[in-house]
Amino acid sequence: MDIQVPTVVLDGTVLSILSKEDTYGYVITKTVQEHLNISESTMYPVLRRLKKNNYLTNYDEPFEGRIRRYYHITDEGVARLEEIRTAWSDFDKSVNALLEGE
Repeated sequence: MDIQVPTVVLDGTVLSILSKEDTYGYVITKTVQEHLNISESTMYPVLRRLKKNNYLTNYDEPFEGRIRRYYHITDEGVARLEEIRTAWSDFDKSVNALLEGE
């Protein structure tokens, strides 16, 4: 059974990946896909939205004759990630309590 991944969870996963290091869209997508069933086309709108909301910035670097777009988390993005982590922790506890019959 597949459960649709909420937008805020996708935002949190991207921000969490970028909190460790700057990277480019393909790596972000593959990292998320290791854990969640999402399509590649799902991630680029997430990246654009996070950039629009000033949670990340981007810069271009040459790579093997092409340009790679790297993403970098901003201070606002770090703060948003902490908000998401707190909300997720509360949500996780509540759902687990319900599912486990507590």
